[in-house]
Amino acid sequence: MSDKISILVVDDDQGHRTMLATLLGDWGYRLFEADDGSTAIEAVKKRSYDLILMDNRMLKVSGLEALNEIRKLNTSIPIIIMTAYSSIEIAVEAIKRGAYDYLTKPLDFDKLRLVMQRAVEHVKLREENRLLKESLGKHFDNRNIIGNSSVMKKLLETVAQVAPTNATVLINGESGTGKEQIAGAIHYNSTRKDKAFVKVNCAAITESLLESELFGHEKGAFTGADRRKDGKFLLADGGSLFLDEIGEMPLPMQAKLLRVLQEKELTRVGGEQTITVDVRLITATNKNLQEMVHTGTFREDLFYRLNVVMLDLPPLRERREDIPLLAQFFLTMFAEKNGKNIAGFTGKAMHYLTSHHWPGNVRELMNAIERGVVLCREKSLDQTDFSLPQNTGTANIQAVEQKVQDEFIVPLEEVEKQAILHALKITGGNKSETARQLGITRRTLHQKLKKYGVMP
Repeated sequence: MSDKISILVVDDDQGHRTMLATLLGDWGYRLFEADDGSTAIEAVKKRSYDLILMDNRMLKVSGLEALNEIRKLNTSIPIIIMTAYSSIEIAVEAIKRGAYDYLTKPLDFDKLRLVMQRAVEHVKLREENRLLKESLGKHFDNRNIIGNSSVMKKLLETVAQVAPTNATVLINGESGTGKEQIAGAIHYNSTRKDKAFVKVNCAAITESLLESELFGHEKGAFTGADRRKDGKFLLADGGSLFLDEIGEMPLPMQAKLLRVLQEKELTRVGGEQTITVDVRLITATNKNLQEMVHTGTFREDLFYRLNVVMLDLPPLRERREDIPLLAQFFLTMFAEKNGKNIAGFTGKAMHYLTSHHWPGNVRELMNAIERGVVLCREKSLDQTDFSLPQNTGTANIQAVEQKVQDEFIVPLEEVEKQAILHALKITGGNKSETARQLGITRRTLHQKLKKYGVMP
């Protein structure tokens, strides 16, 4: 254990303090001592500690009183309260007030060591996350962008280079990988950051309404148009417009979008007035637009207009080293939101999270952690708190891997088909839930089901 990890032991019993100092010293911690709650408060004023192990019953200032004052001075230090069995209610109250955990006397040394290791690891993860955010924040807004893997660092370096320019950006990535967050980072580090950042999901709007949504309409342009309405382009004038799922845009709309990009002007539906706009366009897709160009479902000229800079966002399974950071970030967020005191994860839980396939990527992980926090009854999330399905298509993927080892290749479409069928089986045929678990839209699921002949 690194000697940089400093522990403040607070106990008015000299013998118990000496015993703990000897034990913790043997475990590799750097020890500091205080003989009362008041002494502990003064010690925290002078320096910071990685962890405080504090008795509750002390003559001058109790552990509970000291906890209140220390939390005012430094909320980041985890505090473990030691208490007798007869004072469990006080220990529970300490947890409510922000203590990391409590232990009953006489101490179980194995449990003490485990709780301390978890507390220190919790602080380490939180500090890594803080430093990462601080570093990235110098370049761009990074809300919900968590990652310390080499692939994410490289991507974010590119984002920092591209953001200050006015270049059109195309973001490629599977559903749930965080394309919208990357688009936001580009906008908030650009010269347009003080103007609007407008978002449109092209897959969520019907073809008949998409033109009005983007360009606006005049009063009486169609049934229900009872007033003039500005479209998203006008709302984003001077700022950035993010078009998600651009691959879902119908060909007629692609042609109209291309004209706006070329001419930098538009006309409302049902109108005649030409309106000049100044918008930086950022688009995203989970489809291969180049293949769509070859099949004639996406305009080649529009593709090259959009693809000035292309960013490839990796799926979560290709950056598993980021999962502990992401999991802790979501745990802290949802525990606070739900008023729960959950400090971390059991070993089994973290192993489960880091080994899961995550077809829905970061979005699926976030949803899993939120469900886990809501269902958790302990102070650490365990594997049993997650209601994740058995890795969707795991058996088929393992079969594919075995065949590859035997020098047989299974088409990717077959793997996808089997994964979808497996997911449908798990959800009892619920298409909305199946789409959510797979990390795709319901519309995309219907298209795939038709493609594979699963439904007419």
